[in-house]
Amino acid sequence: MELLIAIDAAKRASAKRINVVLPYYMYSRSDKKDQPRVPITAKLMAQLLEAAGASRVLTCDLHNSAIQGYFNIQCDRLTAKYLLSAYFKEKQLENIVIVATDAGSAKKAYRYSHFFNCPIALIDKRREGNNDKAKASTIIGDVKGKTAIIFDDEVSTAGTLIEAAHIIKQFGAEKIYAGCTHGILCGPAIERIASSDLEELVITNTVPLPKEKQISKIKVVSIAPLFAEAIKRINQAQPLGDLFDF
Repeated sequence: MELLIAIDAAKRASAKRINVVLPYYMYSRSDKKDQPRVPITAKLMAQLLEAAGASRVLTCDLHNSAIQGYFNIQCDRLTAKYLLSAYFKEKQLENIVIVATDAGSAKKAYRYSHFFNCPIALIDKRREGNNDKAKASTIIGDVKGKTAIIFDDEVSTAGTLIEAAHIIKQFGAEKIYAGCTHGILCGPAIERIASSDLEELVITNTVPLPKEKQISKIKVVSIAPLFAEAIKRINQAQPLGDLFDF
């Protein structure tokens, strides 16, 4: 509501254009009607932003890239995947395997494996009902003796991530790292991560991490320079295309 009111205020103050910067797009996980009588809240948010008077939206790593199509105005989606990839590249980890936490993230894992020139593995994960609980039963691929890295767009309660790390450890991985763009880390997430098999979880600052949630296993890297460059180019009418690549 604060954002919508601010947009309306700017519009009524005769702003020529209103660019909305949303490092984390709210309700992005509610992106489709996958059950009876559920809302598509991600589309509702797009309609509200347009109705309030936004001219353009700049966001980062949507849960589903199709959300861009919910807008009738320009929507640009930056990505943190190269920032996260560069961080792990600098660590010079050896014997890497990229692990997909479910079938839906297999394509994303393949792109990361191409960057690191390493194999991938896939966890067979089943979600229980309409909640954040997920159970992993087995793994497809070889992780024994390897350094496993899990990439995701968002970690909320960390249930999926910790269950994945647990089963990867059971199958013989030597070390387990994780990287994600949006560290929501709500509910029992911090406690789960602190007591997990993870060596380190790397997140960006698209969502601020409160002081009480800052633990040694969580590393925050800044995505601000990427957004700053995008904002500058938008205001100078320059192309953004190469910001979507490494």
